[in-house]
Amino acid sequence: MRSLFLALLVCAAALEVRAGESVLALLAEPRTHAVMRHALAPGTGDPENFDISDCATQRNMDEKGRRQAKRAGEILREAGVRIDALWSSRWCRCLETAELLEIGPVIKRSMLNSFSSARWQAGQKTSETREALAALPADQTAFLVTHNVNAEALTGTRPLSGEIQVVRVTEAGEIELLGSVKVPVF
Repeated sequence: MRSLFLALLVCAAALEVRAGESVLALLAEPRTHAVMRHALAPGTGDPENFDISDCATQRNMDEKGRRQAKRAGEILREAGVRIDALWSSRWCRCLETAELLEIGPVIKRSMLNSFSSARWQAGQKTSETREALAALPADQTAFLVTHNVNAEALTGTRPLSGEIQVVRVTEAGEIELLGSVKVPVF
């Protein structure tokens, strides 16, 4: 019974990834971008002694999270996605996720830093992110690695760890969520 359940889970994950490939194909369209919540990092928040320049003081990914980030990169490459800019929060779990994707050089962007413990920054960071995406040439695609609060403020939907949301910047500069790909955790 347990092996049947596991087999069904694997099949469901494969079907979800296949459905996600059509969502990823939208990234070839003008003004479309991807927003990813960092891969699995067990726990919530960061320790009291958090220091953005010291990964040892932060909540970091475990091996499952690292495998999930690598799998996300494989899914992107298999789908033939072209990324012109790979932007990441300065938090170590985001930077490591971005690096493990292996889709291009990682650019640290403070606008993608978590505002979980500083909610007053939500509007400013979200506006900065919208403006940065809108400023890109229409034929360029950015891939953002950030936190759940940032992604939710931008897209209106809270993603799971490692989930990739595909968005379009409208003529009015708003963000339209087109779909998402839930990357399995193994």
